[in-house]
Amino acid sequence: MPTGSDPVTGDRPATDRPAADRLVSADRLPLRRRLLPVIALLLLAPWAAECSWGGFAIDDFLPVLIFLGPMYGGAAILIRETARHLGAGWPTIVLLAAAFGVLQAGLVDQSLFNPDFLDDTQYADTRAAAEASLVPGLEFSLRQAFDYVGNHIVLTICAPIVLIESFLGADRRLRPWLGRPGLLVVGLTYLLGSLFIFSDINGDKGFLASPLQLSFAAVVVVALIAVALLPRWRHPRPRRARRVPHPLWVGLLVVLVRFGGDLTPGWAGVTVALTLAAAAGALIAYWSSGSGWGQRHVLAAGSAGLVIAAAFAYLVPPYSPASPAAALAGDVAVTVLTLALVGGAWWRLRRVSGWAVPGRRRAGGRAGRRTPRRGPAPRRR
Repeated sequence: MPTGSDPVTGDRPATDRPAADRLVSADRLPLRRRLLPVIALLLLAPWAAECSWGGFAIDDFLPVLIFLGPMYGGAAILIRETARHLGAGWPTIVLLAAAFGVLQAGLVDQSLFNPDFLDDTQYADTRAAAEASLVPGLEFSLRQAFDYVGNHIVLTICAPIVLIESFLGADRRLRPWLGRPGLLVVGLTYLLGSLFIFSDINGDKGFLASPLQLSFAAVVVVALIAVALLPRWRHPRPRRARRVPHPLWVGLLVVLVRFGGDLTPGWAGVTVALTLAAAAGALIAYWSSGSGWGQRHVLAAGSAGLVIAAAFAYLVPPYSPASPAAALAGDVAVTVLTLALVGGAWWRLRRVSGWAVPGRRRAGGRAGRRTPRRGPAPRRR
C-alpha cells in the first residue's frame, strides 16, 4: 500500500486509507457540504466549455447552463469522482477528459466528422483551414480534433475541477463527494443530457457519421478509458527532493503551448501543437514529482487555459449573431467571472496556508514561552 503523497497536489492520497474507509468517505460529510461543490462543478463546466471564450452573448448564458449543464457538468463530476474514488490523480482525470472529448465530438454532436457543422455559425470561414489537415479515409480534420478534444480537456473538465478543489481544504480536495446513489443520479443525468444534444443536433443538421467513423471514435474512447483506469495511476511514487519552479512559470508554460500551436496552419501547425503539448505534459509531470510541488502549481496549470480563453473572448464572435452591446456585455461578464474564480481560488489557498503558519507559531510560542527568571531562593534564617 503506498505511503507517499499525491504526485501532483502533495495531499494524502485516498489509497493510503483502508478500502472500507474509501468506500464510505463520501458519506461522512453532511449532505449540504457534499452537494455544494457538486452543484458548483455542474454549473461551472458548461460555462467554461462554451461561454468562457466568447462563444455566447450574455443573454445566452442561462440557456447554456440549463441545456448543456447535464452533459458537460455531468461528465466533469463523473470524471472527478471516478478518479477520487479510485485514489488516482490527475493523469487519470486528463485521460478520462480526453476520452470525453472524443466521445463528445465523435459520437454525441459528431462535430468532428461533420464538415458542415459550423456552416450556420459565424465560424463558417474556418472550414478551409480545417480541411488543410484532413485525415484520409476517416475524413476528419486533425486540427479540429486537437482543438475540440484539447478544449474539452482544458476548459470543460480540468479547469472547473481545479478551481472547485482549490476552494476546498486539503482534507476534502482528494475526497469523493458522492456515494453510489449520487453517482447513479449524475450518470443518468449525463446520459439524458447527451441523448438530448444528440437528437437535437441530428434533427437540426441531419448528419450521421459513417460506421467506420463511429467505430474509430468508439475504439479511441475505450482505449483512453482503459489507459486511464490502469492501476499504476493509483500508486503514487515517492516525492523527490528537487526544486520546482514558481507557479507562475507553470502557467506561462501553458500559455506558450496555447500560442505556439497556432503559429503555423495545416499539418505543420498540428505537428507543432502536438509536440508542444506533449513536451509541456512531460515537463509538468517531471516538476510534479518534486517535493515542492503543491496545489498552487496545479491551479496555475489548470486555470491558465481559462484565463487565456477569457482574454481572447473580446476578439472572437459568438456562434450566433448578437448585438454589439450583448456581445460586449458577455465578454465583460466572462472577464469578471474568470478573475473572481481564479483570484478567489488563489486567495483561498493562500488563506488556508496562512492559517497553518500562524497556528504553528502560536503553538511554538506557548511551548517555548519563557517564564520569568527568579533569583535564588532566600535563605532561611
